[in-house]
Amino acid sequence: MPGILKYILLISMSAVIILVWIMDPPQSTLGDISRIFYFHVPSAWVAVLAFAVGMFNSIGYLRKREMKFDIRAAASAELGLMFCILATVSGAFFAKKAWGTYWNWDPRQTSIFVLMLIYGAYLALRSAIDSEERRAALSAVYSILAFITVPFLIFVVPRIYDSLHPSNTVVNAGGKIQMPPPILTVFLVSLVCFTIIFFWLYGLQSKINIYLRNKKRAV
Repeated sequence: MPGILKYILLISMSAVIILVWIMDPPQSTLGDISRIFYFHVPSAWVAVLAFAVGMFNSIGYLRKREMKFDIRAAASAELGLMFCILATVSGAFFAKKAWGTYWNWDPRQTSIFVLMLIYGAYLALRSAIDSEERRAALSAVYSILAFITVPFLIFVVPRIYDSLHPSNTVVNAGGKIQMPPPILTVFLVSLVCFTIIFFWLYGLQSKINIYLRNKKRAV
């Protein structure tokens, strides 16, 4: 990442953290716990983005059979699972305050738990196969099939069943933004910062995976 972008990211993320706490809570009824919205939603967004990046890299591997695509797919899946866990944990803290318990198998909680199992199995599959080419091919097919479940689990299932989870928090049923400008501005800046952080970590994790692969092959 260019040095100037790192400073912009630092300043922007610092501003978000400060503004989140000096502004009024986005949901007055729930109070301070609703401030987690600024970090919970971006974490969930980055998880979906990471899994999508993994799918595209997997398609790239199957088309060109170049190992760089498999390495990138693994990196994005690892980060996607990490941000998925962050979204789940932050959501659990919100649930404790709003509903009285950290976990109640709400449709959104259940669907994201299933998603973590799916991508946890992807990483388990990778660790169980010694042959590099076979691992890359099977993982690529699994990654593509796994991502098919992502829109269903994240966007469809929670809307099929009644859920305690707040709905229409960003846009209403008519597709119109319903947040006041100050809240929307901080939220969008947080969303952009999380996205930049993902791509930064994605580049670093890809380099780490390449280093580990080369080290293993040198042994």
